Amino acid sequence: MTVAIVGYGRFGRALGSLLDAAGIGYRAWDTAADIPEPHRAGSLQGLLTGAEQVVVAVPVPRMREVLQALSPHLKPEQLVLDVGSVKVKPVQAMNEVLGTRVPWVGTHPLFGPLSLAMAERPLRVVVSPNPLHPDAARRARVFFERLGCEVIEQTPEGHDRVMAHTHALTFFVAKGMVDAGSGVDVPFAPASFKALSRTIEIVRSDAGHLFTAIQHENPFAHEARRHLLQALGAIHQELEAIPPEAATPDTARMELPALETGLPELKETREHIDQLDRELVELLARRAELARRAIRAKAEAGQPVPDPAREDEVIATRRAWATELGLDPDGVESIFRAVLRFSRRAQQSQP
Repeated sequence: MTVAIVGYGRFGRALGSLLDAAGIGYRAWDTAADIPEPHRAGSLQGLLTGAEQVVVAVPVPRMREVLQALSPHLKPEQLVLDVGSVKVKPVQAMNEVLGTRVPWVGTHPLFGPLSLAMAERPLRVVVSPNPLHPDAARRARVFFERLGCEVIEQTPEGHDRVMAHTHALTFFVAKGMVDAGSGVDVPFAPASFKALSRTIEIVRSDAGHLFTAIQHENPFAHEARRHLLQALGAIHQELEAIPPEAATPDTARMELPALETGLPELKETREHIDQLDRELVELLARRAELARRAIRAKAEAGQPVPDPAREDEVIATRRAWATELGLDPDGVESIFRAVLRFSRRAQQSQP
């Protein structure tokens, strides 16, 4: 399989790294980007020659003009995929420009450069089946599964409605908190704010540049923002209506709905422990992927794989972290020596 990537911005580069890791060859074309020589195409025609999949990784507002430039060079056996964060408008553009002549399908990888850099798993992709080309979704599924992705099928409208009330609102709240001066890290912030702060950090570092596109190009984002603002406005008015001198104000309606677990304390605590252990295992999976990535980088640089100095540094740092948190540093050292052994086995399990 050979893949052509049109647009070598943040996501185009990230996709290229996934293709490299999967052993899939690719070429890229972008007049405004610095593309490594082995992957650089000199022209659109050269980019598309021999490519089975054509991934259009450009901003949604540019989708139509790029498709029009590609169209004369595309062949009926090729598959065109977009990877935009919204689906209604890109699918409409592909339908109008490519129609029935060339197979096409709308997709949305639910990950970005930061997710890949942190080895987050699973990687999920939404694929919107195309009735004009019934086999396009299957081919897209095969392509993304080769990259290690889980595939979810959803209509363009269904996708955008969900994204309006999740993706778009997350960006909207994060932007509001940043502009209000709330998106800062302070040593005495409660856990609830630290969770929000982490969300803001991810939005700003991974896809903050997409803010306008996600809000403007999603046809359902305006409705989602309006509903949120109406709800916040109503809450604000009810809070303002509570007399300052009220000793025991009636705030039952203002309480957040509780999680009705009905669990005895011990059972509930054990369920929390199980959840944390699940998260620890997921973190170990991410660490194993990063360890394999490190060994590949060492091999490319001609560096020896065993690195006792690095391991000593890791142990010393983790002991210091344990001390700061009031944990037994010897116990934490034992845990991380086991983690290092696990990482070495993970490095050996995959070339």
